[in-house]
Amino acid sequence: MKCHNSQLINRIVDYFARSKITPLIMGFSIFLGLIAILNIPREEEPQISVPMFDIFVSYPGATTDEVEHRIVNLGERKLWEIPGVEYIYSTSEPDGALIIVRFKVGENVEKSLIKLYTKVYSNLDFLPQGASQPLIKVRSIDDVPILSLTFSGSSRDPVELRRIVARVQRSINSIPDVSETRIIGGRKRQFQIFIDEQKLKDRILNPNEITALVRKANVKLDAGRLEDAPKYINVEADGFFRSREDLENLVVSTSQGGIVYLKDVARVVDGPDEDENSVSIRFADAKNKAPKGPFDAVTLSISKRQGANASYLCKKIINHVKELKGSAIPEGVVFTVTRDYGATADEKSNELLFHMALAA
Repeated sequence: MKCHNSQLINRIVDYFARSKITPLIMGFSIFLGLIAILNIPREEEPQISVPMFDIFVSYPGATTDEVEHRIVNLGERKLWEIPGVEYIYSTSEPDGALIIVRFKVGENVEKSLIKLYTKVYSNLDFLPQGASQPLIKVRSIDDVPILSLTFSGSSRDPVELRRIVARVQRSINSIPDVSETRIIGGRKRQFQIFIDEQKLKDRILNPNEITALVRKANVKLDAGRLEDAPKYINVEADGFFRSREDLENLVVSTSQGGIVYLKDVARVVDGPDEDENSVSIRFADAKNKAPKGPFDAVTLSISKRQGANASYLCKKIINHVKELKGSAIPEGVVFTVTRDYGATADEKSNELLFHMALAA
């Protein structure tokens, strides 16, 4: 029996060694291997399925102990009833709680999310009065930004820089496989209203009335349409405040003493917000050790969709941003790549393929 098998193997080997089809098979195999190498997803982080979810519950006015006993303890007991849950982490603080639920490695993310939603929303009746409905957010490795671009300009202030980066962000969002983009740093344009308490008392007004009037006035409403056959033109009442004067001339009260404008009872300031997130950048010269800067900067972080090739996507985004120079990115504004997981993933993948080739 062994001899028969040995002869059969020898015949097969001899046939392929002499056959003209053998080089074609080898060439086709090499061709398929090259296609696989070019299309293999390249990731900086390992794509391991570990479903993880954040649950936010707001409980205004409650102390840390109340949040722990009335929300966290009960929530943990109910969440442990979900099949597949491996760890539960919780944080109690005044006015709310955060509960992190982590499922076992390999659990399906969509199925885990359905089980979590079913358990949470079937037990809403256990929440104390005054607590908000839970907010559930999915967390995954794809939430980590694969690319960060930092924009700076020596003659640009943080407000203008953020406005420029916002235009770039809208353009990048149209690129396929881009998941989430986030702007860090800079300053948003903001109208600040400083109310004069004595002037309010003199006119028998209160701050809540002023706040409600400003919110109601800062809207866009449908004002009907103009009929001019054969065309119909829709008309909108654009009430958005576009300048400080628009806000100052808002009517806040009418009485026998006359019309009261917002500028009569408050001071309006048009300027940057007071966000504490700030970004600055320094440039080091290889020859001159003294760095240049710091300069005000704004960072745009970009995440990818699940399964997307990080290496290819990063290159595509960087080339796209370069094409925006002169249009969305004005002269004097430069961008620096401060994080590129695509390049590091490409480097590691190439090193792995090189060692595999040596082993082959």
